[in-house]
Amino acid sequence: MAPPVNVRTAAVVDPILSTHARGYRNSEFISHLLFPRVTIPNRSMRVLKFGKEAFRMLNTRRAPGADKKRVQYGYASDPVALVQDALEGVVPIEHQQEAESIPGVDLGAGAVNMVLNVIDLGHEYAAAQLARTAANYDANHKLALTGTARWTSDLSNPKADVDAGKEAIRRSIGRYPNTITLGPTAANAAKNHPKIKEQFKYTSKDSITLDMLAAYFEVKRVLLGAAVWLPENATDDTMASDVWGDDVILSYVPDTGDNFQVPAYGYTYELAGYPQVQQPYFERSCDSWIYPTTVERRPYLVGAEGGFLLQNAGAAA
Repeated sequence: MAPPVNVRTAAVVDPILSTHARGYRNSEFISHLLFPRVTIPNRSMRVLKFGKEAFRMLNTRRAPGADKKRVQYGYASDPVALVQDALEGVVPIEHQQEAESIPGVDLGAGAVNMVLNVIDLGHEYAAAQLARTAANYDANHKLALTGTARWTSDLSNPKADVDAGKEAIRRSIGRYPNTITLGPTAANAAKNHPKIKEQFKYTSKDSITLDMLAAYFEVKRVLLGAAVWLPENATDDTMASDVWGDDVILSYVPDTGDNFQVPAYGYTYELAGYPQVQQPYFERSCDSWIYPTTVERRPYLVGAEGGFLLQNAGAAA
């Protein structure tokens, strides 16, 4: 016999778990920091992209009675094409019965968290592919490092590479990038690079941290993309691949809150009201409560000139 239905399971959408889902973030994932999540009201709007209008020096002088010039930030490009991810979390009735004797255990929230971890990994991969695809950048905003120019070589110069990328962004949008995203191999190469270790040898006995790298590269923050992924049909002995690869991405990410109308490197458009957790239902065939969870969102590169891609920085020299 199924457990009794309560007030939460009587609704079409569970408001408590849906609210929990909207605030959930896996601390290992960084895509929401590079592509901030912003809420859009409907699926029919268009992606707002940004050009150089905000940085052109316009002649704003006006003669008496003359028409005033106008400027608009951003332009509507292609229609938004959100992708929907849906997955159901399972809580066996045996686990529920055991948890009822332990105060504070919320198996529903745990099931939703598990589902969101899986869905968010797919989103993390999609964001990384968007940021790491060289074709998304013009010739002035990307550099493929080879041989001894890679950060794994002592002969390389990470600071010079980053400075060149920073200047390319500043000359394009009038602002320096404030965020650097590192794949794991690039992060390790930076932390162990003799030029960087030399910089800190008299000021710290600790290992090089991300905060120290941020200070060294003169940016607000350095992010480490530590997530890994496996194909769905991979065998248990298959080694996972790095989501963020060997690359380094410089970007300008404004601290705007939920506002997609501010010029930026990228955003994740998320439909209002999502993630959405539907009412749990009891499945008799497996004696389990099922928690259907749905997400509708998609990352967009809305201002590629606010980014710079350094490819293969962490690959072997």
